[in-house]
Amino acid sequence: MADFPYALEPALQQHLARVIDAEGKIPRALEALGPLAGRDVVLVDGAAGIRARQIQAAGARLVVLALDAGRPDSPLRDLEREGASVRAGTAHGTGLEPATADVLVACWSSFRGPDPDELREAARVLRPGGRLLVVHDYGRDDVSALRDETLPEYVSWGRRNGPFLAGGFRIRVVHAWWTFDSLEEGRGLLHEAFGARGDALAERMRRPRLSYNVAVYHRTLNGPA
Repeated sequence: MADFPYALEPALQQHLARVIDAEGKIPRALEALGPLAGRDVVLVDGAAGIRARQIQAAGARLVVLALDAGRPDSPLRDLEREGASVRAGTAHGTGLEPATADVLVACWSSFRGPDPDELREAARVLRPGGRLLVVHDYGRDDVSALRDETLPEYVSWGRRNGPFLAGGFRIRVVHAWWTFDSLEEGRGLLHEAFGARGDALAERMRRPRLSYNVAVYHRTLNGPA
């Protein structure tokens, strides 16, 4: 789920991709914390390619890891035609040679905790001073009402004694938006994509946008940056 933390049918996924972070704050944060331009970047779980294209647009040489990389109908085939290298792999087992990447980016589906095995694999793949960037929802926003508000990413991960900050990561919180063309569009999409939870949030909407906070946990591995 490198695009966003919701499993939706393709049409709804594309619609949601248009409204989430239309200002591009998330990719700008990744570039600032990487950086990405001119560097070898690995994206874990490329999903439909939205996040991958943003990283490519930043000027990175990109490798996308995904479980369905070899499937003929995978949307990732388009990324290959656009110049990315798409391979089968996960954060636990990238299948990449040691010290082949400058930055590893994981969004929502990996490094949930974070996992020690995933950290060891990241350290193996990254070059000295390599950067690990992990994106998760942060909460304290409108959008968190669409998910279980007791999820650890909303409650404990951003705390000083949580697994990220206590484990050597730093945090940057990105204050983004879901921006709709109209209230009607927003309420319709929330209903179609999220059912009763979406309807409850739609009833509270007074303007065509929703606040959305994302945390980028970042850490340098294998020595100083």
